[in-house]
Amino acid sequence: MAWLTVTGYGERLEAQTVADLPPYEGMAPVADPGSGPGPAVVALPAEIDMANADDVGEQLRSAFTPGVTMVVADMTLTVFCDSYGMRALVLARRCAAAHPAQLRLVVSHPSVLQVLTLAGLDRLLPVYPSLGAALTDGPLV
Repeated sequence: MAWLTVTGYGERLEAQTVADLPPYEGMAPVADPGSGPGPAVVALPAEIDMANADDVGEQLRSAFTPGVTMVVADMTLTVFCDSYGMRALVLARRCAAAHPAQLRLVVSHPSVLQVLTLAGLDRLLPVYPSLGAALTDGPLV
């Protein structure tokens, strides 16, 4: 039986089914190797800055496993993202292009969306208003 890997900022859990996982705020499924091609979701922290951007980038890049065709960076809880965070997103996009897969962002906080727009990342990466929209290719922000 395949293992389901779940990740959130700073922690990783494994279980054979989603039901086997303990409830844990801030965690989201990343990949189920037994389910074939599909999306992976990585929940990002409330703040992405110089102190944690390398870890965030590593989490995103590690989600691009065989069979994963799309990684969704869930920034729903993110209220601050500086240039180090934006660099992590750009490097994750390069990783997506090398696999070939898609990287999509979910951004709900206006200040994060404004920073990404001013930097031009909204032209580089698709930005969605909700996780559901990102997973179903719904309307962009």
